[in-house]
Amino acid sequence: MRRPRPALTTTAACALTAALAVGTLSAPAHAAPDGPAKAQAGASASGIRFVDITSTDGTVLKANVVTPAGSAAGDRHPVIVLPTSWAVPQIEYLAQAGQLADSGYVVVSYNSRGFWQSGGEIEVAGPPDIADASAVIDWALANTPADPERVGMAGVSYGAGISLLAAAHDPRIKTVAALSGWADLIDSIYSGRTQHLQAALLLGGSGLITGRPSAELKQILNDFIGSKLDKEQQMIDWGKKRSPATHLDALNANGTAVMLGNAWGDSLFPPNQYADFYEELTGPKRLEFRPGDHATSEATGLLGLPNDTWTSARRWFDHHLKGEENGVDREQPVRIKSRSTGAYESYPDWKSVGADSRKIDLAGTHTIRANVDSGANGGIIFLTNALDQLIRTPPMASMPLLPRRYAAVWQSERYSGGAAVRGTPEVHTTVTPTKSGGTFVAYLYDVGPLGVGKLVTHAPYTFHDREPGRPFAVDLELYSTAYDVPAGHRLAVVVDTVDPLYIEHNPSGAQLTFSSPADDPGHVSVPVREK
Repeated sequence: MRRPRPALTTTAACALTAALAVGTLSAPAHAAPDGPAKAQAGASASGIRFVDITSTDGTVLKANVVTPAGSAAGDRHPVIVLPTSWAVPQIEYLAQAGQLADSGYVVVSYNSRGFWQSGGEIEVAGPPDIADASAVIDWALANTPADPERVGMAGVSYGAGISLLAAAHDPRIKTVAALSGWADLIDSIYSGRTQHLQAALLLGGSGLITGRPSAELKQILNDFIGSKLDKEQQMIDWGKKRSPATHLDALNANGTAVMLGNAWGDSLFPPNQYADFYEELTGPKRLEFRPGDHATSEATGLLGLPNDTWTSARRWFDHHLKGEENGVDREQPVRIKSRSTGAYESYPDWKSVGADSRKIDLAGTHTIRANVDSGANGGIIFLTNALDQLIRTPPMASMPLLPRRYAAVWQSERYSGGAAVRGTPEVHTTVTPTKSGGTFVAYLYDVGPLGVGKLVTHAPYTFHDREPGRPFAVDLELYSTAYDVPAGHRLAVVVDTVDPLYIEHNPSGAQLTFSSPADDPGHVSVPVREK
């Protein structure tokens, strides 16, 4: 990795500004020095207790506890532990905690270490965070009517990752609902060997405002955003240690019942890595994907409003912790919602989601110049996919107006009956660079009669240390999705070299040639639902 191009300065500033805004808007919830005391005074009437929990290394975690009303001496209830999301205060889950307690659960939510008033430093789901989760369980078993045989964990985003990692290390955790989380941290923010710039700046900026990043985290972020290629393996090793996928064998050995939920357009943790992880789980499992961006699928539930994701999580816990025969174990375990129609579909496994396929030939030879954004891009972190969720308006680009000097474009035939894109499109092409390193981004568009394309999905790809002028084959998975192409529309593949979401590594004056050799033709395989 090399230093980011100067042209990225504006993008970085915009993303950091967004991070600062998120932190500033969140701050009043717990910023006042007397916040916990006031919260405790106001919470006692509703059955919520605010407590301090001391972890194994002496770090004090700020937590809240909700227990079922009317519990008698000797009663034992299933317990659910909820670590907070990144940069979010401990009141995050109060609405859900109250509803869970009303249905018979003890609920303990705690502020993840390093954030807000919890002690310690931000370790990014490192070993201290895993020890914290076990310490919170210890505390719950000693201080509440929690049943040691019925322990579950759940969380959104950061809390989801911690929950999965804790379940791999602590066999007492029987059930997990991991919502908008990650299975592979590196494949999330460094997919295609490309730094997800806006995601990294948002996480780094909000962490700095609401918490205390560790020295290790500061160094990792500095090396990552600074494109220090000599530190790449160190960064990868750091991320792998914090990835549930690395600890898959332990999670499977524990037999943990795992529910995974995410959004198709998650800007931080794209759905591919969850789908791959799901396929490797051997215990009871469930996978759900919905339209939206990071944590938007769960957001209304955090406010106490009706929410499909939290309803599914409740049913998952009710069956696996309370033993209720609610049918969740007999349903097809993969449940997805189309971005286009809002309709739910169920499948027996992930590979059945896109069991058929359509091929788009990437024929001919296309040479494009680097360093210029053609107008095709993935949008803005959070905003773009949230709008797609709410009003079904993804980023758009006019295919005829895309400058062919800076973008290669291929189009399919018109689909007379439409096409239900489901799963993970895959690009295969041959690239010949004029420089040893470079970046390109591949996009898949739904193109209407006027040539205006709506973004279906995309993904970046970066290479280093290639011999200039020598072609090499590339296989690139685009982000998984569920999108319905209307009858009479085409699919188009666009490749350019700049997207504000990512750090690009194209030297000045670089050119990339995309070709389709006779013995290795280029194509895009688009998975579609069987009719």
